[in-house]
Amino acid sequence: MSLLSALPSTETYRVNGAGARPSAFAVSELATASFAAVGQEMSRLVTALNLSPEPPDVSVDHRLASLWYGFSFKPDGWDMPNHWDAIAGDYQASDGWIRLHTNLPHHRTAALKVLEVNPDRSSVERAILDRTISELEAAIVAEGGVAAAMRSRAEWHDHPQGRVLAREPLIGWQGPRNIRLRDRPQATVERPLAGLRVLDLTRILAGPVSTRTLAGFGAEVLRIDPPGWDEPGVIPDISLGKHCAYLNLKSPAGIGQLQELLKQADVFVHGYRPGALDALGLAKSTRDKLAPNRVEVTLDAYGWQGPWATRRGFDSLVQMSAGIAHAGMVWAGVDEPTPLPVQALDHATGYLMAAAILSALAEAASGQAVMDARLSLARTAELLATLAKSDTEVDITGASLADYSDVQEHSGWGAGHRLNPALTVGTSKMRWSLPASKLGSSEPVWPSLAT
Repeated sequence: MSLLSALPSTETYRVNGAGARPSAFAVSELATASFAAVGQEMSRLVTALNLSPEPPDVSVDHRLASLWYGFSFKPDGWDMPNHWDAIAGDYQASDGWIRLHTNLPHHRTAALKVLEVNPDRSSVERAILDRTISELEAAIVAEGGVAAAMRSRAEWHDHPQGRVLAREPLIGWQGPRNIRLRDRPQATVERPLAGLRVLDLTRILAGPVSTRTLAGFGAEVLRIDPPGWDEPGVIPDISLGKHCAYLNLKSPAGIGQLQELLKQADVFVHGYRPGALDALGLAKSTRDKLAPNRVEVTLDAYGWQGPWATRRGFDSLVQMSAGIAHAGMVWAGVDEPTPLPVQALDHATGYLMAAAILSALAEAASGQAVMDARLSLARTAELLATLAKSDTEVDITGASLADYSDVQEHSGWGAGHRLNPALTVGTSKMRWSLPASKLGSSEPVWPSLAT
């Protein structure tokens, strides 16, 4: 098998441009390499599908790749909602720093219950000052919230989860099986994923990046969320090219609808922690029965084995746990956590997920067995820590007008402009047939199959 297992060799793709996001880590280098991984696997798929007699060349715009790791959408005359809850952030405790992630209401409630304070930042600061980071982290997690104590890289490597994670592959491939790809006569070398149906059960932020990437090459992406769910501040960025629908998966009718959607899907992408799909009645054996010819890729926060395998987490929390924020603090010469300039773990994992999907599709098109792929934010953090930074004096911080498309995008919130695509595969350049749309704005059906 030749399923994707690492970043591609720099000799296999062309890079245009230079510069770097200021960081202790090789964030811009990771951005370009993760886009190249998508391009490499897309090139393989185009050849395997006989859309091109030779593997198309892969080209990455280094500056644009770095910018796509931030927000890709610039509103015209209006502001996107604030991404962060007022209480979310880093706090100094009695023996170090801890980060609270309170963007979701139940995570906010859990943190405030443990701290026994009113929902204002000054009260939270005072309550945390006399607590230890390990005790507070454990208490908030036990209450159903999410938090992360800041550890150094050495402390993370000595942590039980860090030790387990060091042995995990970048992409864990499991369960070989033979699948038969559905014919897609609309697929072309310019739109190689046209007609591909992708069922998206992911949320902030890596999973949505992966499916946005597939949509950029023509895939039909249907995202499913619980009724009323929203992710203010990020949806205009990551719902690009997708149909977004609500479905109540706690009801028998909702589960029945989801099963029908899965039957008709070519690709299933989800971000459920180990065991969560089983609780919904969608165990692996059930998924194999419903959709035996699907390609499946998933992710979690802290890895798939070890004591934290089922722990909830987000990019900013993993940066604290895995020593990224501590290393940044030392690099910057300051006395507070210094995270990456962008949520690079999310974005890199998302592009690697997209590349893994393309890798499995290419294997299947070549008559080889495929496997399900598992990735994690924490394992991507270990990848980032191994990359060498380029020697450059050019900082990549914000986008200029020239970085955006001239074509106005009419999103569900208002008009704006999207960054130009960073990846070209032969004659195929990423473009999206649908503007970014609000969650719940579509019906939970495959539009191409609707009568």
